[in-house]
Amino acid sequence: MSSAAVTTEQRDGVLICHIDDGKANALSADIIAAISHVVTEAEHDASVTAVVLHGRPGKFSAGFDLTVMTGGDIPAMASLVSDGGALVRTLYGSSIPVVAACTGHALAAGALVLLGCDVRIGADVDCKIGLNEVAIGMVLPDWAFTIAVDRLSKRHLQRAVATARITSAAGAVEAGYLDEVAPEADVLDVAVERAASFAALDHRAYAGTVRRLRGEVLDLMDAQIAADREAGAVPTV
Repeated sequence: MSSAAVTTEQRDGVLICHIDDGKANALSADIIAAISHVVTEAEHDASVTAVVLHGRPGKFSAGFDLTVMTGGDIPAMASLVSDGGALVRTLYGSSIPVVAACTGHALAAGALVLLGCDVRIGADVDCKIGLNEVAIGMVLPDWAFTIAVDRLSKRHLQRAVATARITSAAGAVEAGYLDEVAPEADVLDVAVERAASFAALDHRAYAGTVRRLRGEVLDLMDAQIAADREAGAVPTV
């Protein structure tokens, strides 16, 4: 459950999960497992009231590890995509708030991670955010459709998903990938500030409300991810 690319620090009740692989912050199996572990452990740590996912300068995440996705090993590809789905589901169903400090590019699975976070703060930089699967010959897995429909603006859903529209940080607020934009130098501090504001919430009431609010979506994602694992295939055109 460890990865050199994933480190943590705690500021009062906020646990910051730094993701930095020195490159594009591609989501490998190890990085996915490490992030999932951080969130799960935080849920059971009474000293933690919220988690912040923080990318590396200019790059939140460019999506799944291309060495796997273009390597020709279909079971490995399918497993990685299902692991990514499980991570997004873990974020969206977390019993404590999860805030994204989106430092730049967030494409494909990187954008899906944003959709799994409660609050998303984006750096006001020249970046690309969105779901580009259709443009590269892939169909989103069912679990990704489910969270996209739940989180993206209905006004932007068709363009965001069906026509693979990629946006800037400001456009990502309109589409529903982000909630607000902050100066690049301040994005982490703003994300931590938003996360710290949740300390006043009753933990049990928050967890129960999330379950009531998102339960049907979470259950559907669980079923879809399980079906994908059983099928062992990746949706393509």
